[in-house]
Amino acid sequence: MADQNCLIANDWICGEYVRTRGQELTDATLQHVGITLASVVIGLLVAFPLALLARRWRGVAGPVLGATTILYTVPSLAMFSLLVPVFGLSVAVVVTGLVLYSLTILVRNILTGLASVPEEAREAARGMGYGPLRLLFAVELPLAVPAVMAGLRIATVSTVSLTTVGAIIGYGGLGNLIYEGMRSYFKAQVLTASVLCVVLAIAADLGLLLVQWLLTPWARPKRRTKARRFAEKAVA
Repeated sequence: MADQNCLIANDWICGEYVRTRGQELTDATLQHVGITLASVVIGLLVAFPLALLARRWRGVAGPVLGATTILYTVPSLAMFSLLVPVFGLSVAVVVTGLVLYSLTILVRNILTGLASVPEEAREAARGMGYGPLRLLFAVELPLAVPAVMAGLRIATVSTVSLTTVGAIIGYGGLGNLIYEGMRSYFKAQVLTASVLCVVLAIAADLGLLLVQWLLTPWARPKRRTKARRFAEKAVA
């Protein structure tokens, strides 16, 4: 009875709301995760070749970094509004907008990570017969993982937050519940959906930290990978 009274009283914390709206919360959370995951993965797939082009041809670096920075400064509401005539009122509007926002962070961090690889490590790899592709994937990228993952973590947490803005066209995941709750002044819905957004951001960040730990065994005590041995040999 006390739980039901919290709905009537419109309390911020209400267990009855969570119990009776469990399916609605689950659906919104799954949509939120799906949009975030799709946006980050596509953003990474686009940012990686852009970063490689910017590194290979210095004349391309300025325009690429400048364009991604300009895109990042566009307000989210304006960005989604500009994309609606292209994609219609669909989830593609939100995903495309979030991909564009993630590029400035991902491209810069990929470039920073690759630039931090010691030249001596590259020379040692070339001396052992490594070609450009093998050098990139076996030596440079493993050593660049910390910087790349730092950018990926920032981009992912930002995307979790920005996904809520998609509520303006009905594809905002938990943002839909926040928007509806604010319109009706439904306190429990606003707070619960907001807390879930924070939980998703923290979980994503911790998950990526675990991925980074798994991808950088050379950073752990008493473990050395081939990439790390190249770096150590070059420095020595």
